[in-house]
This record gives sequence, C-alpha cells and structure tokens, in this order.
Amino acid sequence: MSVELKVPKVGESITEVVIGDWLKKPGDPVRPDDALVVIETDKATVELPAPAAGVLGRTLKQSGEKARVGEVIGLLEEAGDAARPGPRSSEPPKAAPAPAPPLPASSSPGEPGRPKRGPGPAARRAAREQAEDRTEAPAARPGEPASPERREERVPMSFLRKRIAERLVAAQNQAALLTTFNEVDMSEVQSLRAAHQEAFTARHGIKLGLMSFFVRAVVDALGQFPALNAEIQGEEIVYRSYCDLGIAVGGGKGLVVPVLRDAQLLSFAAVEKAIADFAARAREGKLLPDELAGGTFTISNGGVYGSLLSTPIVNPPQSGVLGLHAIQDRPVARGGQVVIRPMMYLALTYDHRLVDGREAVSCLKRIKEAVESPARLLLEV
Repeated sequence: MSVELKVPKVGESITEVVIGDWLKKPGDPVRPDDALVVIETDKATVELPAPAAGVLGRTLKQSGEKARVGEVIGLLEEAGDAARPGPRSSEPPKAAPAPAPPLPASSSPGEPGRPKRGPGPAARRAAREQAEDRTEAPAARPGEPASPERREERVPMSFLRKRIAERLVAAQNQAALLTTFNEVDMSEVQSLRAAHQEAFTARHGIKLGLMSFFVRAVVDALGQFPALNAEIQGEEIVYRSYCDLGIAVGGGKGLVVPVLRDAQLLSFAAVEKAIADFAARAREGKLLPDELAGGTFTISNGGVYGSLLSTPIVNPPQSGVLGLHAIQDRPVARGGQVVIRPMMYLALTYDHRLVDGREAVSCLKRIKEAVESPARLLLEV
C-alpha cells in the first residue's frame, strides 16, 4: 500500500515551500521517523520524517522545485507491500559496458600473443621529443595569471537565502537605521564565570557562558527604555510588557534567529540551555518555523566568528538589535593607570523613526553598566 508524503504545515503564514535535498533515494529502505527530504521555507529548513517503515517509492517533486502545503511530493511503499522500484524516469539508462580490447597482434603465426616490435630507437626518440615540446607550458606574460583555468559556477539562490536578502533590503529601505557604539570591560563577568563555573555546570548540566549575562542585561535595559522593545504598526506604536529576544545563530544554510520567549522570566541556566539547544538544532536544520517568528528585539554575536566591530541590521518590524563582538585584551585607563583589560565593542542599531538618539545611547550605556557590574542584575538596581 502506498502512503502519500505531503508537505506539512510549517507555520501560520507559510503556504509554499521549496524542496531541498532528498535524503533517501527511490528504493532505499526507511524506518519510522527517518528523515526523507529537506523542506525549505522563508524562515527555516525542516525535515519530513517517514510516517511508517517501508521503501521510498517515487519522488514527485525534485530538489529546487516549489510545492504548496498539503501537496503530495512522493510515495512511500509500506513494509510487506514494497517492491523495489526501478530508476526514476528522469534518470538516463546505464550504458552497456564497453567491449574488451583485442589481444595484441603476434609478430608471427608461430608466436601468439607476442607484440610486434615498435618503430626503431631514433623514431621513438623523435616522437618523445615532440611530445615534450607539446606539453611544455608557455611562459606566463607579465600581468597574466599563472594558471589558465578560470572557472565560474552558477547556482540558484535557496529559498531561505532569497528571503534573508529580501528582509535585509526591506530593513534598509523602510526604516531609518542608525548605530551607536560603546565598549564594555568583561573583567567582572570573566572572574565570576571562573569562580562559579564548576558549581554551575555540576548543578545545571551546562556551562555558564556569556550570552546569559547579555540577555539579562538587555531585559533590564529594555524595561528602562521600552521604545527599543516596541514596533510601529501603521500609525500606532505597540509597546510590550514582555521580551521575546531573537538570538542570531549560524545554521547549516545561513544565519537564523530563533526566539527566546519571555526572556524576562528566565534564569541564567534556562537561557544557556535554550541557546545551546537552538545552536545545535540550527546546525542540523531542525528548528521549527514557529521558533523563528515574533521576536521583539535581537542579539547578534559576531564575536564568535572573530568580528571586532560591525553594524548589525535591525530585523523588521523590530526597532533594535544589539551586536556583540570579539573580546580583546586592550590597554585602558583605570584610576590614572594604564592597565590591560578584556574589552568588547558593543553596537546598538535602532530605528530612528521610533527611538531617539538619547534613548538609544542611554540604553546601550545601561547594558554596558549591567555587564560590567553583574551584581546589579541580581539586585535589580
């Protein structure tokens, strides 16, 4: 009995997807919940699992083709009824094997298998010299590349990459974006992590990282400057009493921003566990579309890739994004003395239509002060 493989519902507003790579080929045996094919949406990539055991039959949609939610894209032959299908009609038939080369001719009827003698030594030497002349590479002219091979490859943009491009361009065209910068001394955070890392890991089963400090600092700052947690809808401004923070992580097919819901209620351990889970599933392409929608503010950590300073782009319709960067030991003045401290540049990009410069600068300063004095996050001062 054939089971239809249909495009599942992958989000409230998503009606069309793009078929990615088929992870199984027609004729491959599958077990229940085996991943069969990758489905790309405008927000994420998801895998379609096998609903039952059997053999993958025909694939009705190939990689790169579009399909609508609910459309049949393949057939699964259930175990017991499955017959191994032949190759898909789109695959060319295999060529017949080439005939074996004839045996070398003998030099005389009485000596089968013995090859004829080739041309004399002088002729062979001349042929070898001509071959060497032909294979000698010509000298490169000044300004020309040493290798004559200059290749180009054209590949279609993935559905996810096209949507990322569209949203980033829209952010630049529709919002009045401005970025303010500051730097933060990470000494206290590093000391606190070193002092309590072992106990924290033993109790919670995960390491105490940097992101939980910034998440708590951002939640604190957004409470003081709510315009950065708001958005424009038509001619109205929507303010929120909650913080759904988007956390930018690198996925297998590009940057994705899963949302940390109600971040204002989460402990340090809960934040670290959630971010670790996001990162792991982003690499495997297993984030759900609903996990990527509805953020109110975003944190992007370019420092994990070595970025020292950058200007992050707001993820519309949000009004702000915080960019974190690499920690670098730098000389700074403290109490009239030049000392070496672990410093990080911070960048806050905001929508100037909604957020005034004073608010943005003050919000970033509040984040800086909270990270430099982590006790303030616990005392709420």
